[in-house]
Amino acid sequence: MVPRYSRPDMAAIWSPESRFRIWFEIEAHALDAMAELGVVPREAAAKVWEWWRTEPAIDVERIDAIEAVTKHDVIAFLTWVAEQVGPEARFLHQGMTSSDVLDTALAVQLARASDILLTDLDQLLAVLKRRAFEHKLTPTIGRSHGIHAEPVTFGLKLAEAYAEFARARTRLERAREEIATCAISGAVGTFANIDPRVEAHVAEMMSLSVEPVSTQVIPRDRHAMFFATLGVIASSIERLATEVRHLQRTEVLEAEEYFSPGQKGSSAMPHKRNPVLTENLTGLARMVRSATIPAMENVALWHERDISHSSVERYIGPDATITLDFALARLTGVIDKLLVYPERMQRNMDRMGGLIHSQRVLLALTQAGASREDSYRLVQRNAMKVWESDGALSLLDLLKGDEEVTALLSPSEIEDKFDLGYHYKHVDTIFDRVFGG
Repeated sequence: MVPRYSRPDMAAIWSPESRFRIWFEIEAHALDAMAELGVVPREAAAKVWEWWRTEPAIDVERIDAIEAVTKHDVIAFLTWVAEQVGPEARFLHQGMTSSDVLDTALAVQLARASDILLTDLDQLLAVLKRRAFEHKLTPTIGRSHGIHAEPVTFGLKLAEAYAEFARARTRLERAREEIATCAISGAVGTFANIDPRVEAHVAEMMSLSVEPVSTQVIPRDRHAMFFATLGVIASSIERLATEVRHLQRTEVLEAEEYFSPGQKGSSAMPHKRNPVLTENLTGLARMVRSATIPAMENVALWHERDISHSSVERYIGPDATITLDFALARLTGVIDKLLVYPERMQRNMDRMGGLIHSQRVLLALTQAGASREDSYRLVQRNAMKVWESDGALSLLDLLKGDEEVTALLSPSEIEDKFDLGYHYKHVDTIFDRVFGG
C-alpha cells in the first residue's frame, strides 16, 4: 500500500484495527451460536459481548508483542482478548481453527472493498454517460492501427467506454457474491469439533454465504476469480487512459486532461502540458493486474491446507483493492474535467483530403456495375495520390477527374459519397443499445 495512491475509506478496511475487529466479531458470533447449542455457558458469551460493547481500543502493539513470542497471529489476538475479558475468554475458538477466522475475515474485507469499488464504478459510469451525451454528435475520426479510418463521434467513444465499465460492474457484482463466503468448519473442514449451525450463524451475522466445502480453507479459485476481475477492470482503465493520452499528443490534440491554474508540466520546459494523470493510471493498472497471477497460483494448495497463499494475500488484498479504488476515482476526475476540442477534431478529419470517404465510393462503384477488384483499384489509385501529397490534393476532385470513375458515377453521385452526416445515421440506435431507449 502506497499512501500516495490510497483513499481513506478503502485503506481503513485493511488497517490492523479493522482486521482485529472483524476477527472478534467472527469469534463472538461463533460463541453465541455455541452458547445457543449448549456447548458453552451463555454467561461466557454475555461477558465477551459486555466487554466489547465498551468499545475498547484495539491494542495493536500489545497483540504484535504477543505474536513476537507465539509466532501465531490468531493465538496472539485470542491471548490479548483473554487479558481483557478474563476466564470466560477460554470458551472462544472452541472447535475452530485459525483459517476459520482468517479466511472468513478476508471474505468480509474483500466484500466491503467490493462495495466501495462498485460505488466507484457507479460514479465513473455517471460521468461517462453525461459526457457521452454531451458529445453524442461531435464529429471525430475513428482510427484503426493509429491511421485515419472513417468518421465516428466523440460521444460514441465515451459510450463504448460506458458499456465496457457497465460490464465491469456486472462482473464485480458476481465476483463479490462469489468471494463473500464463510468457513467455520474446524480442522480439515470436517466439523468434527464444531456444529455446522455455528458456521451458518456466523455467515448470517457477517452477511456472508456458507462455503459448501472448505477443506479447512476457503477454496482459492474464488480468490483467483476475484483478483482476475479486478485485473480486467484495471485493463479497461488503461484502455480509456491510453485513448486520452493519444488524443492529447501535440499533433492530434483533440482532447486533453484539465490543466489547473499553477500546474507545471515540466521542470525544464515551461510550455509542457503532459497527460500525467492518464500515464499514472496506466501504471496503476499494471500494478492491479500484477495481483492476478499470484492469486491464480494460490489455487493449488497442498491437500486440505497450507499457508503458501497467506503471504501473497497480505500483499494483494490491500494493494489491489486500494490501488483500483484510487484509479477509478482518478479516472472519473479525468473524464469529468476532460477538455474536448471539436474544432481540432474537424480539422484532423479534413486533413487528408477526404480519404475517410473512400469506402463509400468503392461501394458505389460496385453497385454501378464495376467488379470489387476494379472498384478498389480505381479508388486506391486516386487515394494514394492524396496520401502522398499529405492531403494537399482532394480525393473528391481526383475522382471527378478520373474518366473510368465518371463513366460509372456522375459528379453529383460522387459528391454525395462525401457527406459526413451519412456516418452518423445510427448513432441513436447505438446510444439506445448502450443507455436504453
